[in-house]
Amino acid sequence: MLQSESEPRLYRLFRLLCGLFTHLLCAAFTGFVAILTKPGSSLFSWHPFLMTLAVPRSQALTRRISLDTCEFSFFMTEAILLFSPHSSPVAKLKHQVKSRLHWILQCSCVSCALAGLGTIFYNKHLNSKPHFSTWHGLMGVVTVCVVVLQSAGALPLIYHKLVKGWSLAKLKRYHAAAGLVTYLLGSVSLLLGTCSTWFTASVGENAWYVTMLCPTLSALTIMSQVTNAYMAKKRLQS
Repeated sequence: MLQSESEPRLYRLFRLLCGLFTHLLCAAFTGFVAILTKPGSSLFSWHPFLMTLAVPRSQALTRRISLDTCEFSFFMTEAILLFSPHSSPVAKLKHQVKSRLHWILQCSCVSCALAGLGTIFYNKHLNSKPHFSTWHGLMGVVTVCVVVLQSAGALPLIYHKLVKGWSLAKLKRYHAAAGLVTYLLGSVSLLLGTCSTWFTASVGENAWYVTMLCPTLSALTIMSQVTNAYMAKKRLQS
C-alpha cells in the first residue's frame, strides 16, 4: 500500500497495462501454438493438450516448444501474476488464498512439464533419435529439473515446521529469487525453440518477430514485478 501511494499515477497505470497485456499475451501465445500444432492429429498430439499443444510424431521440435509454452507462457506466468499489486486477477482475495492458488498452478506446471518431457523422451526412443542433442533440448530438460526442485523447495513455505531456524520472510525471498531464475531459464529455452528452422519456416517472418516478443515481454514483466516487490520491502524495513 505504501509503495502504491508513493508511485506516480502514470507509473502505476503503465504497470497495470503491462500486467494486463501479459495476461492477454500468454493466453494468445498458448492459443497460437495450439492452432499451429494441430492437436488430435495423432497419438502424440495429446502431448500438446497437456503442454499447451504438441504435434504429430515427426515434429518433435514443436512438442518441445509446446512444453515450454504451457509451462512458462501460461501456468507459471499466471501463478506469479497472482501476487501482482497492479494486475492480479484475484487482487481482492486474501494472501493465503492467493498462495493456495499459486500452489495449484505450480503443481499443474510441474505435472505438464513431467508429462511433456516423458512424451518427448518416448517419441525419441521410438524413432531412434538422440536425446537432448540441441541447446534447446538441453536447456529444456535443465529447466524441467529446476522447476521440480523449485516446487519442492516451496514446501517449507506451506509447512513452516519442516525447517527450524529460518524465518518465513527469508524463505519467501529465496523462493521468489529462485522462481525468477526458473522463469528466465524457461523463457530462454522457449526463445531457443522459436529460432529453429522448422519454426521460422512454419510461422513466417512477421509472425516470428511477434512470437519472439511474447516470452521476452512476459519475462520483463515478471522480472519487474518480483524485483520491485522485494526492493520495496527492503526500503520499508530500512
